[in-house]
Amino acid sequence: MGHKYSWRTFSVEIVAIVLGLLFLVPFYYVVSNSLKPFAEILTNTSALPKVFQFDNYVRAFEMLDFFNVFKNSLIITIASNVVLVIFCSMAAYMLVRTKKKISNIIFMTFVAAMIIPFQSIMIPLIKTAGNFGLLNSVWGLVIMYLGFGSGMTIFLYHGFIKGIPVELEEAAIIDGCSRFGVFWRIVFPLLKPITVTIVILNSLWIWNDFLLPSLVLQDPELRTIPLATFFFFGQYTKQWDLALAALVLGIIPLLIFFFSMQKHIIKGITSGSIK
Repeated sequence: MGHKYSWRTFSVEIVAIVLGLLFLVPFYYVVSNSLKPFAEILTNTSALPKVFQFDNYVRAFEMLDFFNVFKNSLIITIASNVVLVIFCSMAAYMLVRTKKKISNIIFMTFVAAMIIPFQSIMIPLIKTAGNFGLLNSVWGLVIMYLGFGSGMTIFLYHGFIKGIPVELEEAAIIDGCSRFGVFWRIVFPLLKPITVTIVILNSLWIWNDFLLPSLVLQDPELRTIPLATFFFFGQYTKQWDLALAALVLGIIPLLIFFFSMQKHIIKGITSGSIK
């Protein structure tokens, strides 16, 4: 017998709809104003466009050199995710399975590093990166993202790996599998749900990051989408029509990625990693 539809359920649905609409308000402003002429944006920001100005997107696409900045953002995001997943999953596995005091100390050090503000280490980081030749380099930026993303990534992997039975690994070792093989053949496939979550969280951060790439990448050919978009905001003029169109162009790939991965997130939450 189905549950009776009550006023309480109706009230919860109304609240959820209102909250959903509130979250969509910023998207409405960005998308609607990206389709307006510059003068119309200044006169009436909230109204729908009188005439849809798709030329904004064409001009923004050309001025951004979109294919190049998209390629840079994609390379940096994918490479950073790959190194974070590989190194942090192995590190978390060893920290969980090595029952020593030093393992807890190392793990707590990674967790504590998550609360250090980037601004407090920004200047010494750039100075050190310059000494090691990591400035103005995509791979130098990827190495920095590995450092900054390790804390949260290891923390998430650490909690998930603790739920994987040790008996699975012991059985594989008895069958002649090496410790390295146990991790990649037995443990890592079971980490798929948390890996998908980690990749999405890190992609949102890395794709939209502005401050670190602005400090590391000086060559215009290496600009990411956020860096290229920033140049629509000059000292005396702000090209809101083109800037908002550029923002939408930068958001679209991330939305496509998120919605394509959504079923994996839901599957991981509902079914879990171990049957």
